[in-house]
Amino acid sequence: MGSQMLLDDVCPRWHFRERHEIPVDAPKAAAMAAVEAMTWRDAPVASFLITLRGLGRLRIAPDRTVIGDMTARGFTVLSRDETELVIGVLSGVVGGRGEVQLGDRPAQQFRTFDEPGHVKIATNFRASGGLLTTETRVWCTDAAARRRFRAYWTLIRPFSGLIRREWQRAIRGRASGRL
Repeated sequence: MGSQMLLDDVCPRWHFRERHEIPVDAPKAAAMAAVEAMTWRDAPVASFLITLRGLGRLRIAPDRTVIGDMTARGFTVLSRDETELVIGVLSGVVGGRGEVQLGDRPAQQFRTFDEPGHVKIATNFRASGGLLTTETRVWCTDAAARRRFRAYWTLIRPFSGLIRREWQRAIRGRASGRL
């Protein structure tokens, strides 16, 4: 990939990580536009898995964009440029703590947040060198959060990878004009 990613600035260290890439035969601008235009209808397996995870309480509207839906449900755009979009969430994993709202400097607040009992989850979408990559990094603010998240990660990681690979195929289809 060569150059520094925005994700490296926002979340330079991690306890848990997954990365996926797919070739995309489209200009970077088209690929990045497709990232933001992708809907849940474009990714039905991901939609099903997200609904299942929410035990049916979470309703996915098929024509809502994935990024729009994620930001409406607690994720924040942390950084973006012409080749990369980074979204993230600060979430409590110990004692039922909820999500932490980020203010007007979200990338800096995300990077420096260290309140115990939380996880910092950052995901990027990047178009570079004919590839579309997505990487998810998770940093736990203390050992208790790391233990709790490890159990969760062990359970959801295969499904998380499936969701990201489906998103990539949908983005590739949109970027190439097939969707």
